[in-house]
Amino acid sequence: VQLQASGGGLVQAGGSLRLSCAASGRTFSMYRMSWFRQAPGMEREFVAAITWSGSSTYYADSVKGRFTISRDNAKNTVYLQMNSLKPEDTAVYYCAASRRTYWTQDTKDYDYWGQGTLVTVSS
Repeated sequence: VQLQASGGGLVQAGGSLRLSCAASGRTFSMYRMSWFRQAPGMEREFVAAITWSGSSTYYADSVKGRFTISRDNAKNTVYLQMNSLKPEDTAVYYCAASRRTYWTQDTKDYDYWGQGTLVTVSS
């Protein structure tokens, strides 16, 4: 599976962005998909995850109620809708795919990673 993230950019605080992660490969629907982010000088942190069917989602407390993860298996794409953005959301956002059947925030549990897309939120 190859992952290609897009949709990042510069936005003012309070604004919105939608990130997309397009996957190649016919087995996309077999993977749990997640978004992570990494701010300068910080470790990569978990943001949100979604099951292979899209029926269940899981969020970091810092984004709960503001971000929404979704997927379209017919298009091999996972999305991250980000609303009410804050300057502290500024980071490079990565999509990742995992074969694990449980929720995990550990980067070691992810088998494939996209290249990242930069989100900058100005105050």
